[in-house]
Parts: sequence; C-alpha cells; structure tokens
Amino acid sequence: MKQLQKFYPHLLAILGFVVIALIYFYPVLQGKKIYQSDIVQYTGMAKEQNDFRAEYNAEPYWTNSAFGGMPTYQLGANYPNDYIGKLDDTLRFLPRPADYLFLYFLGFYALLLVFRVNPLKAFFGALAFGFSTYLIIILGVGHNAKAHAIAYMPLVVAGFILVFRKHFIHGGILTMLAVALEINANHFQMTYYLLLFLLVFSVYFLYKLVKEKDLKALPKIIGTFAVAVVLAIGANATNLLATKEYADFSTRSKNELTFNPDGSKVTTDNALSREYITEYSYGIAESFNLIAPRLFGGSNAENVGTDSHLYEFISNQGASPSEAAEFAENVPTYWGNQPIVAAPAYIGAIVFFLAILALYHDKRKIKYAFVAGAVFSLLLSWGKNFPALTDFFIDYVPMYDKFRAVSSIQVILELCVPVLAIMGLQSFIKNEENRKKSLLYTAGTSIGIIVLLFLFKGMFEFTTANDNYYIEAYGREMGTAFVDALKLDRESLYKADLLRSGFFMLVAFGLLWFYFKGKLAQGNTIILIGLFMVADLFFVAKNYVNAKDFVSAREMNEPFQATETDLQILQDTTHYRVFEVAGNMSSARASYFHKSLGGYHAAKPKRIQQLFDYQIAKNNKNVLDMLNIKYIIQTDEKGQEFATINPDANGNAWFVSSIKSAKSADEEMKALDILDTKGIAVMNAIDVNNLKYGHKLGFYENSSINLVSYLPNKLKYFSTRNADGFAVFSEIYYKNGWKATIDGKEVPIYRVNYTLRGLEIPKGKHTIEFKFEPQVVKTGSTIALFSSIGMILLIIGGVYFERKKKKD
Repeated sequence: MKQLQKFYPHLLAILGFVVIALIYFYPVLQGKKIYQSDIVQYTGMAKEQNDFRAEYNAEPYWTNSAFGGMPTYQLGANYPNDYIGKLDDTLRFLPRPADYLFLYFLGFYALLLVFRVNPLKAFFGALAFGFSTYLIIILGVGHNAKAHAIAYMPLVVAGFILVFRKHFIHGGILTMLAVALEINANHFQMTYYLLLFLLVFSVYFLYKLVKEKDLKALPKIIGTFAVAVVLAIGANATNLLATKEYADFSTRSKNELTFNPDGSKVTTDNALSREYITEYSYGIAESFNLIAPRLFGGSNAENVGTDSHLYEFISNQGASPSEAAEFAENVPTYWGNQPIVAAPAYIGAIVFFLAILALYHDKRKIKYAFVAGAVFSLLLSWGKNFPALTDFFIDYVPMYDKFRAVSSIQVILELCVPVLAIMGLQSFIKNEENRKKSLLYTAGTSIGIIVLLFLFKGMFEFTTANDNYYIEAYGREMGTAFVDALKLDRESLYKADLLRSGFFMLVAFGLLWFYFKGKLAQGNTIILIGLFMVADLFFVAKNYVNAKDFVSAREMNEPFQATETDLQILQDTTHYRVFEVAGNMSSARASYFHKSLGGYHAAKPKRIQQLFDYQIAKNNKNVLDMLNIKYIIQTDEKGQEFATINPDANGNAWFVSSIKSAKSADEEMKALDILDTKGIAVMNAIDVNNLKYGHKLGFYENSSINLVSYLPNKLKYFSTRNADGFAVFSEIYYKNGWKATIDGKEVPIYRVNYTLRGLEIPKGKHTIEFKFEPQVVKTGSTIALFSSIGMILLIIGGVYFERKKKKD
C-alpha cells in the first residue's frame, strides 16, 4: 500500500494533464476538430492512399495524385512491425490536438522528476513548457510531426542525464524508448536540433567525469547509449530507410543541374539555397519577444481591438462599427524581418524571471549546460542576422543545410529555460543561503531588462518593408495614413506588453519575497507562482489558438468541395493528369479529386519541381503533353474557374521513333526545350548504349500501347507493334521499388525525358505490368521486428536485475 501511495501524486499530475489538455481544446469534446492548414493539404495529398487503404486494407506505398507520382513514405504510410508506433498511439489516447498537448506535459514532467523536483513544482513546470506560445501555435497550423517530435525531446534528455549519472538500467531503457519514440515522430529537423543540443550538453558531463577522475565509467556510458540508440533506430528502420531513399529523390538532395532557370550559373550544389534555408531568421532584437510577446507586433493577423488607432482610421473612412471591428481583428502588426509569423515565441515572463533566479541561486553546475543550450539555439535561430555562425554551420556541419526555417531551433531554448525556471524555484525554496541577495539580483536583472527596453523604444521605427505594399495598394495619401496608424498600434503593443511582463515579474518577486519573510507558506507560494506562471502563458496562447479555430469533423475529414470544373473533369473516366495553374505546384486541392501535377510538401520530388521551374513555368507545352496533362484548371479575370482541355496530351504511353542521347542532366533538361516528345525521347548516354534495339526505331503503322487496368501501385498495359520498339510511359521514374515485366518476364526500366519511365518492347503483342514492391519496406520491417524483440528482452532483463538488486 505504501508503494502505491508513492505514485498517487504522479497519477494526480497525469490526470491533471489530461483534464487541462481537454479544457484548453474543449471543442474536441463536442466532436469538433481544429482547422489545421497543413493537415488540410496533407488530406488532399493522401486521398488516393487513404481510399486504397480503405478498399483493399493494404498499403499502396505509391500515389499518382500528387506531383505526378511519388512514394507515400512521407504521407503517413503504415509499415509492418511498427511496434513503437503502437506504443506512441497508446500514449496519444486523447483526441487531437489535445493528445500532443498532453505529451508536452508528460515528457517535461518526467524530465523534472530526474532533477528530484517534487510533483507539485514539476506539474506547474510541465504546464509552463506545454503552454509556451510556439508549441501551441504549431498545433494551430498543423505542424503535427514537429509538435510530436518536440513532445518527446524532454524524455530523451531525461534518459541522457540518467545514463551519465550511472543509472544504466533505468537510464538506458528510458533513452532507448524515448529515442525510438522521437524518431517515430518523423520530424528529422527537430530530432537533428535535439542531437546538436545533446552534443553541447555532453560537454558538461564529460568535463564532470574528467574533473572527478571517473573516466573509467565512460566506456559503460557509451556502451549503454550505443545499445539504446541502435535498438531505437532499428525499431524505426523501415521509416528511416524509406525516408533516406526518398530524400535522394526529393528537393532535399543535391542539385545535378549547373544552371538556373534564368540561365545563370548555379554556384552551389546544395539541396537548398542559403537564402531558402535562412528565409525565416529570428531578428536579434526580436528575440526579446521571448519575454514580452508582442514586442515586434505579435503576428501577421493580430487583434488590436476597438480602442486601436486602426479601428479609428477605418471608422473615419466610412466603415460601420461592425466593419471596423472586424478589420481590427486581423491587423498585420508584426514588423520583424520574417516573411510570416503566426505568433511570437513567448516563453513567459515568470519563467524567464525564475530562470534568472536559477543563475544566481542554484548551486548545481548542470544549469550551465542548459544555459549553453539556450544560448546556442538562440544564436543559431538568428540565421542570416548572424552570418558568421550560420554560414559556418551551413558549410561545415553535416546535414545542417538540409533544413530550412532556422528560427525553429529555438525549441531547444524553449526546453532549456523552463528547466532553469523550475531549478530556480526549487533551489530558492530549499536553499536558505543568500536568498535575499539572489532575489534582489534577479529582480534587478529581469525587471531592468524591461525598463531598458521601455527607455530605448525610440530606437525603433515600428515599420517594415512590407508596409510599402499598403502605400501602393491604398494610394500614397491614404496608404501613408494607414501605415501611420499601424505604427502607432505597434508602438502601443510594444509598451503594453512590456508593462504586462513587468507586472508578472513583480508578482513573482513579491510572492518569493513574502515567502522569504515567512509571510507565505511554502505550498501556497508554489501554487500561487505556478498559477500566475501558467496563466501568463495560457492567455497569450489563447490569443492565437482558441475555440474559433475548431470546425466540424466533416470539414476536416472532407476539407475540399468539388467545384463545377472538378465535376466536369471527373466525368472523364480515362487516366490523365490535371494541372491547376493557381496552385503553382504548392496546393493539394486538385490532388483530392484528380491525378494532379501539383501538391503540397516540404520535400517535393526534385525532378518534377525542376520540370516546373525550367519548362512548365516557361509555357513549354510539349512537356505538359508528355506528362499527360489533359485538363488545365485556370481562372479568368473575374476569378471564375474553368478547365481547358489539352487535345494534344500524349496519353498514358506511346512508342517513339528515336532516342536522343544526353551526357548530363544539363543536356537532358536543355533537350526538353524543343523536344518533340511524341516522337523523340531523351535519355542518359550510358542507358542509350545499353539498349538492345538501338536508338533509331522508326514509326510503324498499327502500333499501339494502352493502359488496360490501373491501381496506384500496379499498372497493366497491352501493346502491339510490327517491330521492336521503345515506349515512353507517362509515369514518374523512381529507381527503387518499381518492377516492370513483359509477359511475366522482368525487364529494365529506363529514365527518359528527365523524369518519365521507358521500356524496350519487342515486336508482337504483349502484356506489360508495372508493380511497386519496395524492398526497403521488406528489409526495414525485418530489422524493426528483431529490434523490437531486442527492446522487449532488454526491458524484461532490466526489470529483473533491478528487482534482484533491491532484494539483495
């Protein structure tokens, strides 16, 4: 019974996390779903995959509804033997997005327990971490994989610390499970940033081992990590191997072309340009948003209220009170340098205050490891605003150039600072030494920063280059007046939020001062500080993600409604592609209804994107024809949608009369500029030399090749021809997984026309089949099975030895 009583506080904390997550996202209890723009796009991309899954109870692993055709590895494909995924599903038992908020709380709570923080302080610390504004806003826009990965970061750090503290069994098992869950979350950018932090963090522990002359423990520590990480990676082998395979096919792989679409020379073969990587770079001064949320205006759609200058301005232009109020709800107050900001990355004024307190009062040296992690991530988040460091990482640190939006590395800071905050609170409560001095120094530092920012507001103009748009759109006189009102509102937000943060810091100071003077009990002090700390974050987060963001479940399950144009196109039951011009290769709306050339993904198929940039954007109709674009959806001057039929589309497959040889990717792309795709194909010179029938084939009457059955992962054609020939298939070439057979005999697939498939077909009548049977799934699933068995045996063995050790 006594053993059970030890768990009661933790069970109460977990129950509290469940209740609070459901309260914050209470519309989920009404069956509603949060409207997430990225998930809407994903639903469009994954429609064919999900329909196939529902009809055949199997995975296609390929879809033709997005970007002409691509694997579904990054579209939520389900893999055999994914037992870590099943464990994750068990932990995420709440309706989305309450499940992710619960995971935030749970993981951080576990991390604080490693620091021997009592359940009450750990409970409030977990809430402070989970309600950090950035962590909430990514749920609002649908960055679910990112939220998922962030949620497991604290667990990984907890296991890491335990192993270095020589709790090899507990720490090893926790590290193994946490790393496996982290990888399973499938957001490798966040996992990569976590790895960078752990490398920085490990310096502290290595220094500690050297100082304590305990290097003999290092082999055991390394061995524990090695076993844990190898098994964790193995349990996720299918996803990792498939992702690696697809990455080489995507825009994240190195550029093979040496010239840009405008003809200029490419200066780097990096997958992503330096400008693209650093497009979202946090401003140096903007970093103070961490302690005062709307210092730089908040977001691109801020509610400034009816007492704002813009409300007054709009009213003076003749708008009714309701119209002016509606306008004031979505004002572009953000004036930093990032293109779009949905919310500031606010960590909380009291959290910051307590973190400063930790620096002055906590005697544990590990605090410097968290300080180093926070500073490290802050400097890297500045991106192009701190080029010396950023350029070094892009040029010399492996894989850093694979990820964009460098500002998102601030998630490490958002993990480190709340840990420091609870360390500060914990040490102040426990350690009576120098309490007064530490508290006064903390108040002087934190509130001093607020005062300085208030005094130096004259350094800022509260304007951005984007303001020129309003001057041009509204005319110089009215546009200038609009921007002037906007600047006044930005300045008001700046001052108001500095005062707000100063107030919360003074509250924290006052509560701790009363505790120091013996006028407030310990429990009451913790509860009051916790409530104010969480309330501060809670109400800021509610400004950006709230009940208004929820819609009916049907609206998210079926986010796109067919237009008259879609319905007209769908009357055509043959197989073809659709190109939606307005989507500009960045919308999955058409993918929901058709086999679309476009789509929405952070890692698009590279060669399709290049075809668009180098050919389709320049109106090369021959390329549209070879991609079997039968319908082009456009809009007229009035914004009315209509479909244009392309009568010259090449169809699903066709024989060519000759094959042109190209020695490089450059030559292949340039050949498409004027290529008659109906009669000629362009191929790599090495492949041309391997052809059995040669490259001059001629046209023959009565030749035909037709698609007779279609599934996304299985295509069947019937061909007839009087002579040996070469056929081009309007299907995207992907070298791994696809197998082609002619009358049951496997034949090689060639890449033609930069991105399509081609086959040599002998004369006569033949049945041709393409099947997608990815070996990577079979290999990965086998590895995952054995790794999962290894994990289970390790857990059973660990529990046995721990119990035996206690018994002895």
